Amino acid sequence: MSKVFPRVGRRQALWGSAVGVVVLGLLLWWLVPLGEEPPSGSITLSTGTTSGVYYEYGSRLRNELAEDMPDLDVELAASNGSQENVARVATGQADFAIAAADAVETYEAQHADATARLRGVARLYDDYVQLVVPRDSDVRSVADLRGKTVATGLPRSGVRLIAERVLQAAGLDPAKDIEAVSQGIDTGPEQLRRGGIDAFFWSGGVPTAGLQDLANRFTFRFVPIGPELVAKMHEQDDATGYYRATNMPESAYPTIQNGATVPTIAVSNLLMTRTDVDPRLTEWLTRTVIKSRDGIGRHVHSAQLVDLRTAIYTDPLPLHEGAKRYYQSVKP
Repeated sequence: MSKVFPRVGRRQALWGSAVGVVVLGLLLWWLVPLGEEPPSGSITLSTGTTSGVYYEYGSRLRNELAEDMPDLDVELAASNGSQENVARVATGQADFAIAAADAVETYEAQHADATARLRGVARLYDDYVQLVVPRDSDVRSVADLRGKTVATGLPRSGVRLIAERVLQAAGLDPAKDIEAVSQGIDTGPEQLRRGGIDAFFWSGGVPTAGLQDLANRFTFRFVPIGPELVAKMHEQDDATGYYRATNMPESAYPTIQNGATVPTIAVSNLLMTRTDVDPRLTEWLTRTVIKSRDGIGRHVHSAQLVDLRTAIYTDPLPLHEGAKRYYQSVKP
């Protein structure tokens, strides 16, 4: 049976076409500012170890930047993590980097001149502290690590920074009460599986690929880090104020957690840069970070948490001028 559709008048058709043009224009503006040539040149983005979330996020962000700014060459630089990343940006070895807020605050406390140079681009997602032991381990609390061989992260990593603070809050001296080894997410899981270490610390977005892979080959569990330890950490120095007590969601590692959350610590991650980096380039990069959330989030779960409403909160760093321009341009 044929259907009879109402006749569309010329005025209605013109109105509909005009609305369509406006909508299309807004979509194009969101993706690429009209009338602007994309920035070109080269930048270095410092990330993390190749088995961690920083590197995976950075790699996929580079792909998105290539779509929006095809003449911009983005060098992806692996690193030991947050502490090294902050230093690289501060000293000009990198133009952009991902780093945890506590590492930024710690660096600025140690280098007074850095405060004037470092700037925020976006708050990205939260890291969760993950203290991992074999399922049959007798370690039930952080204090039980006394006398154990513990991987506390690579030198100049964010993991090392937070692990030592957690141990101190539990009454342990990282230099005397444990046998600390420099292992990160790239080697720590396999060392745990082989029995080379008793436990390892990791701080990263969840799930982290290195731990997902371990879960497929080895049965482990997470040691809880309760709010009482977080409260003690807050007494240590100003940087520890960026730690907050939370629960790692039960969906992070389903086969390990069996529907249970894990008390732990969260700290926000920031995309950062310097004051001397081109504002126009930074504005374009900020736009790409926000609009690529869903695309990157299909592969990097943590990226789904990047949100326009919270991205502006880059404490302890003030926003870079270019990032500020972008956020002001999309403000309702």
